[in-house]
Amino acid sequence: MSKLALVALGGNALLREKQAGTIDEQEQNTTDTLENLVFLLREGYNLVITHGNGPQVGNILLRNDAGETNYGIPQMPLDICVADSQGGIGYMVQRMLLNVLNRHNIQRNIVTLVTMVEVSKDDKAFTDPVKRVGKIYTREQADDLARTKGWKFGKEQRVKDGWRRVVPSPLPVKILNENVIQATAMSGTIVIAAGGGGIPVYYDENGDVRPAEAVIDKDLAGSLLAARIKADEFYILTDVPYVFINYNQPDQQPVEFLNYADTVKYLEQGMFGEGSMAPKIRACLQFIEKGGSKSVITDAFKLSDKKFGTKITMEYED
Repeated sequence: MSKLALVALGGNALLREKQAGTIDEQEQNTTDTLENLVFLLREGYNLVITHGNGPQVGNILLRNDAGETNYGIPQMPLDICVADSQGGIGYMVQRMLLNVLNRHNIQRNIVTLVTMVEVSKDDKAFTDPVKRVGKIYTREQADDLARTKGWKFGKEQRVKDGWRRVVPSPLPVKILNENVIQATAMSGTIVIAAGGGGIPVYYDENGDVRPAEAVIDKDLAGSLLAARIKADEFYILTDVPYVFINYNQPDQQPVEFLNYADTVKYLEQGMFGEGSMAPKIRACLQFIEKGGSKSVITDAFKLSDKKFGTKITMEYED
């Protein structure tokens, strides 16, 4: 039977640092990344692809704001913005991948699924929103939006003085239509799903699906999806070829192989930055905990070169 791999394309796989974000740049980055997936198809893998949406959904929110301010167009809620990003990015990935496969004479169907992800309405994240989204506002603008829209704001110092909206980032509980994703992928069709961590939803007291004004960590959602569809391997593509121990220190060193216990130990020792590598490490550990055989973190442009990448397994590979 064919192996099933889930490949999570990080934001850097679609848009590189210091780029303007034009569609030409994003399409070229996506194409260069997808070229590295060809070897998995050559080796008989079935594929599910997820992707980040940080820059793109941020731009959608800016257009939201500009449309309301300049033309009186009502803003759309965050769940609609995430759905928009899933459709747009999914289309781009699907089209670029069709062209890559055409150049390699590979015949595969590809489908993009707008994906909802269940979260718990009782998740503590809803009482402590920390994920910054959208533009930077003045104090006066933030106060007005907090009063009229109920938005919450956190102080943003890294770019310039100002205030940015903060929203909850609850844990993913279940991927809606996960059985459809699994069956479709195992039939040989490449599935693009759960983009941007998925559209966060919950069930109300009547069993109806309701949107949650929140965002879900894309790597945790990808890890959960990989486990739920019984993927054999989980790949996170980012902008570094390895995970580093003592990163940015004089004694930093890359690690190619890690077992579960050592990875947990390094995580607890604070070896991985909370704003960068730690969430990816947790996603990889979650996949292994739930029965996955191997997680890999590597550069988006180096996946096909197997000497790169940090491989995390339950025990060290022979």
